[in-house]
Amino acid sequence: MARGHRVTMITACLFEEPARKVGLNFISLGEKDEFEAMIRDPRIWKLGLGTKVVFEFAAKSVESYLAAIESCGKVDLMLAPVTAFAARLAREKHGTPLITVHLQPAVFLSVHETPLLHPAMCFLRLMPVWFKRALFSLPNPVDLFALPQLRRLCVANGVKPPRSLWREWWDSPDGVLALFPQWFAKPQPDWPENILQWSFPLEDLAPEQVLNPELQVFLAAGERPIVFTPGSANVQAARFFAVAVEAVKHLGCRAVFVTREPKQVPPNLPASILTVEYAPFSSLLKQASVFVHHGGIGTMSQGFAAAVPQLIMAMAHDQPDNADRLERLGAGIGLSVRQFTPERVAQELKRLLSESTYRESAVKCADRISKAMDEDVLMSWINAVIKR
Repeated sequence: MARGHRVTMITACLFEEPARKVGLNFISLGEKDEFEAMIRDPRIWKLGLGTKVVFEFAAKSVESYLAAIESCGKVDLMLAPVTAFAARLAREKHGTPLITVHLQPAVFLSVHETPLLHPAMCFLRLMPVWFKRALFSLPNPVDLFALPQLRRLCVANGVKPPRSLWREWWDSPDGVLALFPQWFAKPQPDWPENILQWSFPLEDLAPEQVLNPELQVFLAAGERPIVFTPGSANVQAARFFAVAVEAVKHLGCRAVFVTREPKQVPPNLPASILTVEYAPFSSLLKQASVFVHHGGIGTMSQGFAAAVPQLIMAMAHDQPDNADRLERLGAGIGLSVRQFTPERVAQELKRLLSESTYRESAVKCADRISKAMDEDVLMSWINAVIKR
């Protein structure tokens, strides 16, 4: 917008208010009930099954997404994640340039640095490159989840359907924008050639949504608390918070629980634990001792920026890979759902609180993030895609 472009955001209705406040054109996609139904599906946080739910939901949204794109008239450029299949469909149908935006390195199924999408893939990492290349040439489960529906829509719109989503439509030929830095994930020889690797998107509307007064009073009243969150979309986190309560009681620490659904939290909490429905992490985490969460890339990057050690309970999607990268950086510890017990969590929190190496590594990550990148480089690259 600052460089004279008109910008339209097409996404779930939940984001309409903040988008319009900053002057973006906004097209609401779907009903709030549809989004709520997806995040309340018990499969969403299960290894493998969660990906199936997301891609099936993405396939069902293609028609409404495409209609929204076409309602904008002539479009100079689209930026969209791989799950916005309608953007790639619009590219093939209308010739509109498309930049695929990847938020996490787990989307790059590299034979050189293979992402840890499942604990069993630890063994796959040990296999030679030729073996992994042969294995990855087999049919990908992602195609089973979304491709049949997408093929029908391609035919209806006069577009040649892809034989494989992840081999042919995963990365746009026009450009790929990776919103994570090279120190977090080093580029690999089999990543797309037309890629620009940038930094984490850390915007969390902190100036517009300050910490509520009760939280401010709590933070000022004692030692730095441990912050727990299972993710903004997680409404099935009762066990996560039950374990958190027991671990905090064992350590005798203060804690802040952040959840959009407070009824997930056990009743009758001690005064040392405060529950809030929302808090901008860029403000809250600067006053935290440890950050415990699900391992989503946006949540974890806020932890990096705040220089706070992290403990991850990885459930599904990119979370196991993010936890693995966190551990390799030395800035935190990753656990599986099964390992996330009161005894183990208390043990790992004690390590994160007492061993200085974790905080030193977290500070190094924060220092790297603080080195601002030149936005003109990003905009020049984007404008070059428009002018091709």
